[in-house]
Amino acid sequence: MKRYTTLSEIRQDIDAGELELTSLVEHYLQRIEEEKHLNAFVEVFGEEARQEAARITEKIAAGSAGRLAGMVIGIKDIICYKSHGVSVGSKILENYKSIFSSTVVERLLAEDAIIIGRLNCDEFAMGGSNENSFYGPVKNYVDNTKVAGGSSGGSAVAVQAGLCLAALGTDTGGSVRQPAAFCGVVGVKPTYGRVSRHGIVAYASSFDQVGPLANSVEDAALILEIIAGPDEYDSTVSLKPVPSYSGNLKSSGKKKIAILSEVLEAEGLDPEIKQLTENTIARLKGDGHTVEAVSFPYLEYVVPTYYILTTAEASSNLARYDGVHYGYRSPNATDLESTYKKSRTEGFGAEVKRRIMIGTFVLSAGYYDSFYGKAQKVRQLIRAKTDEILSKYDFILMPTTPTPAFGIGEKMSDPVVMYLADIFTVQASLAGIPAVSLPLGNNSNNLPLGIQFLGKRFGEGDLLAFSKYIMESTHRPTV
Repeated sequence: MKRYTTLSEIRQDIDAGELELTSLVEHYLQRIEEEKHLNAFVEVFGEEARQEAARITEKIAAGSAGRLAGMVIGIKDIICYKSHGVSVGSKILENYKSIFSSTVVERLLAEDAIIIGRLNCDEFAMGGSNENSFYGPVKNYVDNTKVAGGSSGGSAVAVQAGLCLAALGTDTGGSVRQPAAFCGVVGVKPTYGRVSRHGIVAYASSFDQVGPLANSVEDAALILEIIAGPDEYDSTVSLKPVPSYSGNLKSSGKKKIAILSEVLEAEGLDPEIKQLTENTIARLKGDGHTVEAVSFPYLEYVVPTYYILTTAEASSNLARYDGVHYGYRSPNATDLESTYKKSRTEGFGAEVKRRIMIGTFVLSAGYYDSFYGKAQKVRQLIRAKTDEILSKYDFILMPTTPTPAFGIGEKMSDPVVMYLADIFTVQASLAGIPAVSLPLGNNSNNLPLGIQFLGKRFGEGDLLAFSKYIMESTHRPTV
């Protein structure tokens, strides 16, 4: 079967009688089995996907199918789906089955998407390489010795390797965009509050957002359009109406784009990524857009600010996993105190325990003001400066990551080195604005490289339309 990269291709062939949805599902199930060494899936919903394919085929024939009919999608193992497992890549929730579905899952199903399985991720979404999972690391499809990126590594690789058409991930500090860059797919982080977090297992509640990973901007736009919008179960979701992202993907007029001067001068920026960034700037200028360097003096503070705030929130959010309410309970416990201690010690992995301890420390009485309180103030400075730049420019351009995908095990010994890999993605998360990573090239070793665009708050429509233009212009033959 040919490799499908867009829903429109699938629907065109189904409507022409050249493709059966049941055959497409079988193809994806076969691909998952063939590429199981990639470790992208934690669980495959094979029989259920077959039944859904048959049901939706009838709806297509009757002309009553939803907008996602024909889309086979995977969901990150952090997104609740009623009567299905959700373990967040952790031993502490290894055998847990969700008692309800997240809002995003309900909205996908309502539009006849087929959910084929749940995808591997860093434990509790804490990681940038998908090496912190209880189920082991996810391998990059292009080079199996390289990481997939994290924490939505399974989601990115599933799309990259053609194991499903699209996937949902979550982005707290870059966990959709960074693996998208490492795997050569499109990854979108929406504005904070654009998509409901109901039914998403929390890492850091003031940062977490669900976002799509896809081969095309068109599919990412359609998925976001469907999962976004008000939700009575999440009071942090905006009441703003959701525009037709997929129906307005034509970018008009010349744009003003900012490039942060500190980014191109950043220590550790890979030369080939820097070259790709400069080539993208040159192409944009050649097309008549304005691209100007602006100063963002807080770049060196974004990573420490992000990690102080997110670990503090994680310390609070993960307190519920105590061996009493639900999840893993140590068989070695003898009383209440040992139940807490042993269950959490045995159930959580090393990185999760590290972040809980950091978060507990920065929230402690003697350090709250000097760490957590100060980080909140710096977050406001970062947000204000970012908003100031976007008041004068349409978008901010920067690399998604400072390096291409690195070797499995290469950075695990030094958490600080791993954390610094987030330097270009956490600004959008701290500011609460939308961002998209686009696969605009490969390096000399054929590893994918991503370029990121940041947009105005709730400006996903303009950002996605411009992203489609960028993708088309990048692949346009040069004269």
